[in-house]
Amino acid sequence: MPFPIQSIRARLTFWYAIIVLSTLIAFGVISYFYTGEKLSESLDFSLGNEVRWVQNFIQPRSSRIRPSRRPLEALLRKRQQQHAVVKDSLQHEPPPDDAADEIWNQIYEHTLLSPKKTYIQVADNRRTLLYRSYSLGEDSLMIPDSLVLNATHLATMRFQGEAVRIAATRDKNFIILVGYPLAELREALENLFSIFLVLIPIAVAISVVGGLYLAYSSLRPVDEVTRRARQITAENLDQRIPDRRVNDEIGRLTSTINDMIGRLRDSFAQIKQFSADASHELRTPVTIMRGEIELALRSRKTTEEYRRVLASALEELLRMSSIMDNLLTLAKADQVVYEPRLSKVDLNELVSELYGDSAILAESKNIRLSMEKNESVTILGDKGKLRQLFLNLITNAIKYTPIGGSVTLSIEKQNGTALFHVRDTGIGIPPRDLDKIFNRFYRVDKARSRELGGSGLGLAIAKSIADTHHGSITVQSELQKGSTFTVHLPITDARVSQIVRLIPRPERLPL
Repeated sequence: MPFPIQSIRARLTFWYAIIVLSTLIAFGVISYFYTGEKLSESLDFSLGNEVRWVQNFIQPRSSRIRPSRRPLEALLRKRQQQHAVVKDSLQHEPPPDDAADEIWNQIYEHTLLSPKKTYIQVADNRRTLLYRSYSLGEDSLMIPDSLVLNATHLATMRFQGEAVRIAATRDKNFIILVGYPLAELREALENLFSIFLVLIPIAVAISVVGGLYLAYSSLRPVDEVTRRARQITAENLDQRIPDRRVNDEIGRLTSTINDMIGRLRDSFAQIKQFSADASHELRTPVTIMRGEIELALRSRKTTEEYRRVLASALEELLRMSSIMDNLLTLAKADQVVYEPRLSKVDLNELVSELYGDSAILAESKNIRLSMEKNESVTILGDKGKLRQLFLNLITNAIKYTPIGGSVTLSIEKQNGTALFHVRDTGIGIPPRDLDKIFNRFYRVDKARSRELGGSGLGLAIAKSIADTHHGSITVQSELQKGSTFTVHLPITDARVSQIVRLIPRPERLPL
């Protein structure tokens, strides 16, 4: 199912807000439970300290401890009245009635001055109540039955309708309980929860606004690139998107698009040139055939004259067929239709066969064809295509070598590469044309090439075959002194040659 939001800005803002919201919720939950845990631990620690203080305070005075002679309710009322008196006035109270009341009053003063609202209750081992905080009223805390001697017990119980956390201890004389209402603890956690309820929506709203601003600022250069790219068509491929001075993602995207536009411009130019050249090459034989046939139809001809017209038409048809076959070969290479038929190829044997076949062609022009070096080299390749590659170079050298010249062939090994050289003493190639001779339909001397029957596709096909075999072709030439074409092909290792493996398809050649 496609994402309902299509705008990149909206999607970035949406996911940014979701991440911020999830982070804040996770932080709030963790903070809430962590704070509650720490408050509980702190409360238990404080209650433990408080119960130990009371125990340490009354234990040395245990001989003077006894229930008050006054009714406990009257003592509580008196302490309630003392609660309204400031700290300084407590130091000038009338002297207590007896020693026991003095001890309880000191515990009461400690409770009154404590920042926490703690409940304190003291009983003897027979569970007779000796003292309780005024805040307990007439009720008493429940003394746990699980108390053991000299052990501090922590528990939560209900008292006066609310939960109270108590710490209780017992020694040989007394049972002491100190309690603290958990309502204040819950109130602190509820306040924290309320803060999160207010702050999280505010933080999410700020993140949405900030995310929209950041997304707009970040993607604004993309909109500019899109706008400028839409203005570039096939008619104005010379235009470019302005480069950014910052080498960021947008800058690299701009540079990549500009490089692509440059390649498209070159491809369009090559297509136009190819179309013009192909049309010209195919129009020439058609024009020749049309003219000769029209002349033949204007008046009666002898049988020999008709035969001569038909022979000329056949020659032009064969030329057109050769051009179309070459174009088909290159089209297959462009569409990666051709799959090389891989096998072990002995280049020494292949070149020897071509030497014998080419000697006849060279002899007709009185050109001396020789074999300078013929080392034994084996590669993995398509024998038929390699034969076509070498033959194209040899016939091309013979074609452009004047009568009485020479063509030399050689094959050798060098640094894991098989080198096939074709050296001639022909007309040579101007330096400015060396990087163009492998382009389709490109000819240095168009008039001379047509006179010799060339179509400008032979070297392009040769380069395509070399690329298919992971090789290359280089050329060195000097005007009026000759040229040397060298084919570089990787040599098959003896251990690898027995393993059938496919050569990756070649890249599509530009038109």
